[in-house]
Amino acid sequence: MPRIQISIPNTVDYLSILDESGEVDSSLEPEISEEQYLNLYKAMLLGRRFDERMLDLQRQGRIGTFPPVKGQEAAQIGSVFQLKPSDWFVPSFRETSAEIVRGRSLESVLLYYNGYNEGTKLEPNQNDMPLAIPVSTQVIHATGIGFAAKYRKTDEVVMCYFGDGATSEGDFHEGLNCAAVYQTPVIFVCQNNQWAISIPLRQQTRSETIAQKALAYGMPGIQVDGNDVLAVYVAAQEAVQRARSGGGPTLIECVTYRVMMHTTADDPKRYRKDDEVEIWRKKDPISRFEKYLHNKKVLTSSLQKDLEAEVLEKIQTAVGNAEEQMKKLGDPLDMFSHLYQVLPSHIQLQKQELKRRLEVEEGG
Repeated sequence: MPRIQISIPNTVDYLSILDESGEVDSSLEPEISEEQYLNLYKAMLLGRRFDERMLDLQRQGRIGTFPPVKGQEAAQIGSVFQLKPSDWFVPSFRETSAEIVRGRSLESVLLYYNGYNEGTKLEPNQNDMPLAIPVSTQVIHATGIGFAAKYRKTDEVVMCYFGDGATSEGDFHEGLNCAAVYQTPVIFVCQNNQWAISIPLRQQTRSETIAQKALAYGMPGIQVDGNDVLAVYVAAQEAVQRARSGGGPTLIECVTYRVMMHTTADDPKRYRKDDEVEIWRKKDPISRFEKYLHNKKVLTSSLQKDLEAEVLEKIQTAVGNAEEQMKKLGDPLDMFSHLYQVLPSHIQLQKQELKRRLEVEEGG
């Protein structure tokens, strides 16, 4: 019997359109309206400034631990902009910028990171899943939602986010395999930010890329410059069009970097060097997009200043609103809600006893 080479039908491309200096490859430049350019920029700017403000609030003790987004705005904004309101958005825990684009209020983010369950409330017709803290579990959820969309013959697509560390979990492989087998309309967006908490990518996988893992499951995979919002925009656009037309799932690997700490409870200086961080700071997704927009005469210094002021005012208003809301929240009796449709008798007794004790305390 002969030993022959098996031909694999797909390959993995790397896509970059906008370089670090803001220069564009015009042959790959997407057709985007001036309004859409500014919407992309405003979403990235809001995500960045809100993230910075949240860090200030956390250090002041005004919110709890949270995972910073800084440096990953292009990977999130460029992809999520391809979704319709009727599509499904399935985040992990570091997709704050994308969640805001999908309609989540800044106030709800602040409430959540202060420990109020009201911060997780989703509108009834909002096709968004709550953020997933367990690593990679949402990949399976996304595949299931995609299967349901296909079964019901809707034109909905699903966009699922996760980090490079998630690709070491079994749920990632199960989810991608099922998505490919059943040709579900799911776009898997891996934000490869180089670090799974303190574990570098080189200790996560021996694969040259994460994108090539798609080939093993029989789906298209592409690696993009995750700090290039145009490259992410194009890759996501192609994947969404493929999924919506019945072409099945896609894996997009956005090569980016977690500039800040894993969470505000983490000290990255213990496991990575400042020199590495500085290299990636020079690849900042927002500054390169600003240069590009200035070169296209879409953004002027005056408009940039106005947008900056608009964003900061919106954030300040949200902080004030959230802190006012928190004064009225936190009823201990809420712990008995949203778990049982009908409270068991022993739980009812516990609720009544807590209510009695609270009334006694209030009465002095």
